[in-house]
Amino acid sequence: MAMSVGYVLVDVEPGTEHSVFEAASALSFVSDSQILFGEHDLILKIDAETIGEIARMVVESIRSIEGVTNTKTLACAEI
Repeated sequence: MAMSVGYVLVDVEPGTEHSVFEAASALSFVSDSQILFGEHDLILKIDAETIGEIARMVVESIRSIEGVTNTKTLACAEI
């Protein structure tokens, strides 16, 4: 059972929105994904055991998708 949740705002190269969306949505740890209008292009919901694991997934998997130019990870508070 996942104990940590993070949201990742993703910026992509123009014209790659759909291919990045498809690649990111296919990742096993992404539980929800949406294409956005506005400052960022996509938002991804990540479920994991720890915040550290979320950070590792972003660096190793999401940032390596062709077309991704920037990410911003929002870690949900564990109160």
